[in-house]
Amino acid sequence: MTDLPILYSFRRCPYAMRARMAVLVSGQAVELREIVLRAKPQAMLDASPKATVPVLVLRDGTVIDESLDIMRWALSLDDPEAWLAGDDAALIAANDGPFKHHLDRYKYPSRYDEDPLAHRDAGLAHLMMLEDRLQAQAHVCGDRRGLADIALFPFVRQFAATDADWFADQGLPRVQAWLAQMTGSDLFARCMLRVPPWQPGDDQTVFAWN
Repeated sequence: MTDLPILYSFRRCPYAMRARMAVLVSGQAVELREIVLRAKPQAMLDASPKATVPVLVLRDGTVIDESLDIMRWALSLDDPEAWLAGDDAALIAANDGPFKHHLDRYKYPSRYDEDPLAHRDAGLAHLMMLEDRLQAQAHVCGDRRGLADIALFPFVRQFAATDADWFADQGLPRVQAWLAQMTGSDLFARCMLRVPPWQPGDDQTVFAWN
């Protein structure tokens, strides 16, 4: 076994983003293995036949292959910003379920025989709910960023970027400010480290805050 847990990741995947951010903020060090989606390494497939990122392989061989579980694993070891106090299971489920469903059909219309604008409208309704929630607080579960903020914002980022001019014209000033704060953070910049795709035999890429 390697001397560090192994994290298989894909830089632009929103699920992998939120897992990497939790690993960083918790101060854990992992070996980062960036993958190519069309050529997934056999070592990752052997660890997790579901073949989706992120996948975390712990030193004892335990495999964690759900992004929220990776986040909670990291934060269970150290939670310096009290992210676990900023959790909302129902809100995250709404993001990962209905909102992600509409996001995919809006962002990738060629993959689905459906009206992308109808899905854009449904996604916007979800963001209007977040806009209302952010009226009284800076983040979705209070005045400080927490687990729910990190779990949600990579998907909101994708939605916003699909048609940035249209998104800017919507009545979402609080969501836009919240998203700008999330994407403008040093934590997000560090999370988006560019590394070459991993191949067996490559030197170890240590992924950690320091």
